[in-house]
Amino acid sequence: MDAPVFLAVLAAALCHAGWNAGLKLRIDPAIAITLIAIAAGLVALPLLPVFGLPAPASWPYLAASLVIHVFYYVALAEAYRTGDLGQVYPIARGSAPLLTALGSVVLFAETPGISGWAGILLLTSGIILLSFRGGREAGLVDHRAVGFALATALTITTYTLVDGQGGRLSGNPHAYAAWLFALDGVMMSVFGWFRQRRGILAALPRSGWGALGGGALSMVSYWIAIWAMTVAPIALVAAVRETSVLFAAGIGYFLLREPLLPVRVVAGLIVMVGLALIRLSSA
Repeated sequence: MDAPVFLAVLAAALCHAGWNAGLKLRIDPAIAITLIAIAAGLVALPLLPVFGLPAPASWPYLAASLVIHVFYYVALAEAYRTGDLGQVYPIARGSAPLLTALGSVVLFAETPGISGWAGILLLTSGIILLSFRGGREAGLVDHRAVGFALATALTITTYTLVDGQGGRLSGNPHAYAAWLFALDGVMMSVFGWFRQRRGILAALPRSGWGALGGGALSMVSYWIAIWAMTVAPIALVAAVRETSVLFAAGIGYFLLREPLLPVRVVAGLIVMVGLALIRLSSA
């Protein structure tokens, strides 16, 4: 992975951690994630005429991604409803890099190389280790939250592979991303209206601007990832993007008062070593 792409995906990781942290602030996570998805769609709307339509070959992938994202939003919101950011987020994101790497090998015959595989394995191990609390607190793990976090990991893997290929077939990954977010916003508006209309309307006055900021971060984060997957192996882009757990751990500790135990510090170092190996895999 070239340095500009590598740095861009790291920036995407920071944006991703930022909007996920917003799900634990002030309002119910299910309402927050719906508002953020709608806001991202609103931000994307003016960009549609700028980038035009993606190539027709990518349209089935775009449609599939929209459906998968609904399941992603539902699973993620339920996971955050019962678990803390510092634990749910690593579990949700930790399994995805390895699953995505395996999927890209089977579906697209992409091979990350020895250094790439080593980096992915280390990064995945470090991310999962970040979710450990240790000591007596281990008994506080909510198994329902963990189940939804693992379901979220499966949806992440699926939509990453779908959008990686869709972006490549689109002829213009920026057009693909713009339409993905705009249509996703429309779909989540309908979904939210029927499922949690009162909660959304009540939350808008106090959380509307926050949702707009979260939506912009969400859009920028995944937009970068879609573009990066058209110029670099999907597995490597997916793995580097998951370093967002390090940013999320910092946000959880400094802003949300979540514990930062020694095991999480060690896990962070493991993630950094994995990240370095992934960067070297471009040689």
